[in-house]
Amino acid sequence: MLSLQDIQNAAGRLRGAVLETPCVESRTLSQITGAQVYLKFENLQFTASFKERGALNKLAQLSPEERARGVVAMSAGNHAQGVAYHAQRLGVRAVIVMPRFTPGVKVERTRGFGAEVVLHGDSLAEARQHAYALAEQQGLCFVHPYDDEQIAAGQGTLALEMLAEQPDLDLLVVAIGGGGLIAGVATAAKGLNPDIEIIGVQTQRFPSMFNAVRQAELPMGTSTIAEGIAVTQPGAITQEVVARLVDDMLLVDEGDIEQAVLMLLEIEKTLVEGAGAAGLAALLRHPQRFAGKKVGMILSGGNIDPLLLAAIIGRGMVRSGRLARIKVSARDVPGVLARITATVAAAGANIEEVHHQRAFTMLAAQSVEIELVLQTRNKAHIDEVIAALQAEGMQVNAV
Repeated sequence: MLSLQDIQNAAGRLRGAVLETPCVESRTLSQITGAQVYLKFENLQFTASFKERGALNKLAQLSPEERARGVVAMSAGNHAQGVAYHAQRLGVRAVIVMPRFTPGVKVERTRGFGAEVVLHGDSLAEARQHAYALAEQQGLCFVHPYDDEQIAAGQGTLALEMLAEQPDLDLLVVAIGGGGLIAGVATAAKGLNPDIEIIGVQTQRFPSMFNAVRQAELPMGTSTIAEGIAVTQPGAITQEVVARLVDDMLLVDEGDIEQAVLMLLEIEKTLVEGAGAAGLAALLRHPQRFAGKKVGMILSGGNIDPLLLAAIIGRGMVRSGRLARIKVSARDVPGVLARITATVAAAGANIEEVHHQRAFTMLAAQSVEIELVLQTRNKAHIDEVIAALQAEGMQVNAV
């Protein structure tokens, strides 16, 4: 059974090879949420994820014979890079099996750490089976992403650091995928302070641990922006720890996670992936659960696809009223566009896009429909722009 001593021993193995990331208060997030929020910046690790803690702890305990044969791991993301990086440091051969759909940037980054990347299967399950087959065929040591006590012990070292810096935390909020992180964190934190609360967070689209521990039957989704915790089957080892030590589990939706990613980028100036923002998403979704408490939150990773980040930023700007789309109907005469743009400018908005529509409209043939995408300050500012255009005799609709 995983113990506090296992995690303290792991901390000794990791010292000097893994960054002891800062755990500091966010005054702004504390004001917004009503809790005293402390952030653990695991996205500052060399591979931008806590996963390298568990990977190194596992690799450091290989026997000379196992090191000589090498290791194999299955992952489409952070675990792959953690294993590849530290295997390269230790001079251990690493084979990483990734599904064929893995984004090219992740494949090349993993190769860049010296690993042999094998693309196989159309799902994580198929990649996992191929990794097991390679381990059997080539005598490689399989490095599981979460259902391994040595992996969980490595992940738990970050809780030792958090409580060394902030010993009076009331509770820790931890994202749950397969459960390796929360198993290690809960074991370490409860070992040091039995009264501390451990709150797990899962996305509503992948409530696998929630279902397993609560005997629930919530439906599973097919995708989520929190891909790092998109696990359909939790670990057996980790499930036992969660059932024994975790005080509560909360579910968050995609909108909560999007909002949390954007808030961390704007407020803390730090880039966090969807899974890494799940803790803040829980605070935003369930503020009454954390009000007045001293909360430790783990920003578990910062590996996010740039196109996904761009979409999150754009959608967030729309929700907050900083990006708006309106349709203006006016008589199709020379100078009408100049009048519209001058009115928008006088109202203090910036035009990002303009589209004329003459044919595909129900307006009279002498009229034109002009669609504008505007950069605005907030929702009240959008109303001001619309009122200014209406005052000029134009028909305006927000889209």
